[in-house]
Amino acid sequence: MNQANKRRTMLKAILAGAVCGPTIGHTANQPQVKVFKSAGCGCCEAWIDHLKGNGFAVEAHDVPSPGDFRQKGGIPDALGACHTAQVQGYTIEGHVPATDIKRLLAAQPKARGLAVPSMPLGSPGMEGDRKDPYDVFLVDSSGGRSVFRHYDGR
Repeated sequence: MNQANKRRTMLKAILAGAVCGPTIGHTANQPQVKVFKSAGCGCCEAWIDHLKGNGFAVEAHDVPSPGDFRQKGGIPDALGACHTAQVQGYTIEGHVPATDIKRLLAAQPKARGLAVPSMPLGSPGMEGDRKDPYDVFLVDSSGGRSVFRHYDGR
C-alpha cells in the first residue's frame, strides 16, 4: 500500500470513529449502569440493548429477586417493574428511556431516581405493534413522585 492509500485509510478510520464513536468496549465518559434482573427475561435484555445503543456501559446481574434492589434504592413498590438499575447514585426502575436517564444525570436533582411502573407497551424493551401512553416518574428523596416525562403512545 502506498503512502497516499495509507493516509486515506487512516483518515477514513479517524472519521468513522468521530462520526460513529467507539464500537468496542466502553470509555470513561460512558455512564456505568448496573442492572439487576431475573435470568432469561427478554424484555430486560432488550432494555439493556437500548441503553448500550444510547451510550451507556451496562453491567447486568441475574438475581433471584430484583425487587430487593428496588427497595434498597428507595423506590416504592407501587412503582415496581421487572428490573432495577443503579447509575451515578440514582435508582432506575423499569423501562425508563435512555434519554430520560441522561436528562436526570445532567440535571442531578435531589432524588432517589426514575421509575416506569409495570411494563408499558412501546417503552424501551417493550417495543411492538402497540404503543401505550405512560409516565416516567421522578421519585424524590421522601419517596414521593412527580411526572418527569409523559409519553403519549403515538
